[in-house]
Amino acid sequence: MASTTPEYGMTAEGVDVREAGFDPTGFWWLYLAVGMAWIAASLVILQFDQASVKTIGIIVGIMFIGAGVQQFVLAAIADSLRWLWAIFGALFFIAGIICFANPEDTFRGLADILGFLFMTVGVWWAIRAFLMKAVDPLWWVGLAGGIILMIMAFWTAGQFFFEKAYTLLIFAGIWALMQGITDIVRAFQVRAIHKAL
Repeated sequence: MASTTPEYGMTAEGVDVREAGFDPTGFWWLYLAVGMAWIAASLVILQFDQASVKTIGIIVGIMFIGAGVQQFVLAAIADSLRWLWAIFGALFFIAGIICFANPEDTFRGLADILGFLFMTVGVWWAIRAFLMKAVDPLWWVGLAGGIILMIMAFWTAGQFFFEKAYTLLIFAGIWALMQGITDIVRAFQVRAIHKAL
């Protein structure tokens, strides 16, 4: 990846980013808005005492759709490996549609396959951390989160449904919170790059 010289808005190859016609850093506020939405979702989830299973299924569906849209946006602006972002975006999007179709069964199903869910998200977080290593100084946070989720995948495999249901609620809340914090931090990083250009 080319390094940027903030004073001139130039890459190492001498291409002026401002003359390229499209500057994705101008959309830094989108990361901020999505991050605040993730945090709002986490607060709602983590405050549930006796919430209906249907509501939880719908919120988890919204989280999957949000994650899918985010991956599609990254696929559209990525310099390389667009197919990888798009595949994960499609998987998250399909999972969200299934959640909306039958939220009650979705909640029960997610609790039953919680280990697989943790493993899938953990592997993706680890892959994304390594992909973002060159441009994101906080890449190791995603890697640590991915490793923790992979460990939790093996731990939850032996739990009963009742414990899995509560673990799912906690996971959904923490996932949304971590995603929100990461997106807000990323928003200000992108904003700093935009101002430097």
